Amino acid sequence: MSQFSIYFIRHGQTYFNLFNRMQGWSDSPLTDYGKETATKVGQALAGTRFDAVYSSDSKRAIDTARLISKAANLTHLTPKALMNFREVFYGYYEGDDSSRAWSLVGQKYGVNSLHALLDHISIEESRDLMKSIDPWHEAEDNAAFWERINQGFDYLKAHHDHHEKVLVVSHGTTIRSMVAHFAPDIDITQGPKNGSLTRIDVDGDQIKVVDYAKELVPTIANQHS
Repeated sequence: MSQFSIYFIRHGQTYFNLFNRMQGWSDSPLTDYGKETATKVGQALAGTRFDAVYSSDSKRAIDTARLISKAANLTHLTPKALMNFREVFYGYYEGDDSSRAWSLVGQKYGVNSLHALLDHISIEESRDLMKSIDPWHEAEDNAAFWERINQGFDYLKAHHDHHEKVLVVSHGTTIRSMVAHFAPDIDITQGPKNGSLTRIDVDGDQIKVVDYAKELVPTIANQHS
C-alpha cells in the first residue's frame, strides 16, 4: 500500500482574486503580490525534501509551482501538470463577479458568497445547486468533480510510496472540498488563503488531513486574498 504525504499549496493571488471574480477553469495572471507570495512560500519550504512537484494545468498554478520550485531549490524536479487538481468549473458563472454569482446560486438563502452559503448547505450540495441553476447546465456537479479528484489520487498512489513528500499546487475550493470530504470535522467555511499549505497523508486507502490552510507567509497588510 502506498504511503506518502501530499503538500497542497493554493496558488498565488491572481487578478481575478483581486477583483473578486469567479475563477474556476478560467484563468488570470498572478499579481506581483501573488508572485512574491509564491517565492516566499518556496523559501519557507526550502528545508523540506520533496520527491516530486505537481500543479493543476491552470497557468496560475503552473506559474506558482515554478516560482516555489526555484525558491525552494527544487529545480532538479520538473513540475508536472495534472488536470485532476483543477479548480471547480463554474460553467456559465466563470469570470462573473463573485458576489453576483453567489447571490444567484444562494438566492433561496439570501446570501452572496460561498462562505455564507456553507452555513446552510454542504460544499458538495453547492456544486449540484450551481449546476442546477446554470442556464447552460455546464457547471461541474459533485459527482463529476469527485470523479476527476479520485483519478488524481489514484495517479499519485500509482507513482509514489515509501513516505515520499509530494508538492501539489492547486486551488482554494478544490482544497477545501477535499478537506471537507476526508476530515468533515474541520471547519472549511473560511477558505485557504493564497499560498497556504494543506497537508494530506495517504496510507493505502486511508487518507488523513494533517494540516489545513496553514499560512507559511505572513499576510501583507491591505492585500486581498
